[in-house]
Amino acid sequence: MNETVCPPAKGLLAGIKVIDLTSVVIGPLCTQILADHGAEVIKVESPEGDVGRHLGGRGKSPGMAPKFLHLNRNKRSICLDLKHPEGHAALLRLLRDADVMTWNVRPDSMARMKLSYEDVRAVKPDIIYCGMIGFGQDGRYAALPAYDPVVQGSAGVAGLMAKAFGEPRYVPYVLADRTGGLIAVQMIAMALFHRERSGEGQSIQVPMFENMATQVLTEHLYHRTYVPALGEAGDPRLVNASYTPMKTSDGYISLTANTNPQVFPLFDAFGLPHLKDDPRFNSVAARFAHVQEYFQIRVEGMKKHSTAWWLDYCQKHDVPAAPYHTLESLIDDPHLADVGFLQQREHPTEGRLLDLKPANTLSSGTREDWLPAPHLGEQTRQILAEAGFTAAQIEALLASGAARQHRADADKDRP
Repeated sequence: MNETVCPPAKGLLAGIKVIDLTSVVIGPLCTQILADHGAEVIKVESPEGDVGRHLGGRGKSPGMAPKFLHLNRNKRSICLDLKHPEGHAALLRLLRDADVMTWNVRPDSMARMKLSYEDVRAVKPDIIYCGMIGFGQDGRYAALPAYDPVVQGSAGVAGLMAKAFGEPRYVPYVLADRTGGLIAVQMIAMALFHRERSGEGQSIQVPMFENMATQVLTEHLYHRTYVPALGEAGDPRLVNASYTPMKTSDGYISLTANTNPQVFPLFDAFGLPHLKDDPRFNSVAARFAHVQEYFQIRVEGMKKHSTAWWLDYCQKHDVPAAPYHTLESLIDDPHLADVGFLQQREHPTEGRLLDLKPANTLSSGTREDWLPAPHLGEQTRQILAEAGFTAAQIEALLASGAARQHRADADKDRP
C-alpha cells in the first residue's frame, strides 16, 4: 500500500498544523472537524495505537474499526514511542512548527511524559495547547479517570432519564465525549483568533464533567435558579414521560408544538377545537402550567390519524414535525440524500465506505481533498522527513523502536 500523500488543503484552517495526541472519541472528533476545514492534522499514536481503532466495531483490517474510520479522516498517522527518549525528542521537533497540540489524558500523565504546557511552550512559545480532560483541576475529582458513561452519570444525564422513565439510563451515544469535542473546537478557534491579534499562545482545558453539568443545569436548574429557590429543579416538559416521539395510528412521528399557531391546528385535528378557548390551554403559559394534561391530550389525539396524514397536515399548517427514524431508516432519509450527506468513498484498504459529509456550510468553501483514515504509523516516514529528519535518521529511529512505520503486508499476518 502506498502512503497517502497530503496535498495542500483548502478551507478556513488551511495552513494550521495540529499535533494530535488524542484517542477514542472526544479528541478525534475535535481534530476531525479541524481537519475537515483545512487544518493539517498529524495523529501521533503510541505503538499500541488509538484504542478507538478496536472499540468501534469490527473492521475489514486490524485496527480499522468503522467508528475509527468516521473520526479520523483527513489525518495522517505517525507512530512514536514517547517513552523512548528519541521518540519524545522527535515529537518535540514536530511541535516546533505546529500551531495546536491536543491531548486527552489526565494532566499528571502529560507532566510525567514531560509534555506539560511549560514543556511544550519551551519548544513552541505560541502553541495552542488544548487538553480534553475528565474533571476540572481545582476540585476533588481532579485525578479521577473519566469516560463518557462516568460523566453522563455524574453530570446528571442518567438521572434525567430516571426522572422521566423511572430508571437511570445513559443516552445511547457518547454524548459527553461529543459535547466536549465540539466545545474544544470552539476554544481552539477562539485561541487561534486571539493569537492572531496578540501573538500569544494559550493553555486550554476542556473538562467533560463541568461541560456536561453546564448543559444539564442551564436546561434544568429551573426554579432552583433563585436564592431562595422558588421550587424544584427540572423542566417539567422535558422530564415528562410523554416527552417522546408521538405514536400515530400506524407508527410514530417526531413532533412538537409550542405557540398558539402551532397548537391550535392540532386541537382542530384532534376534534377538540373548544380547547383553543380553554383557560388551561389557550396560551403558552397556560399549557406550560398544565403540561401533564396537555401532553396527555396530544398522546390520545395523535392516535387518530396515520403518520403520513400527520406529516402532510403539519406541513400544511406549519406545525414542526418530521419523520421518526430508526438507525436503519435514517440512513435512507430522502432529505439526507438530497443534500448528499452520505457519500461513498473508496478507502485504499477498507474498500467502498459510506462517509458523512460535514453538516455545516461556508460561503468560502470547505476542504476539497479527502484523506482516508490512516493505519497506525502509515505516514511515519513521510512526516519525519517533512520535519527535517534525514533518511538515515529516520531509519535509525525505526530501528531503535522510537518510531514505527505501518507495513501493509503486516496486516495479512494478523488474525
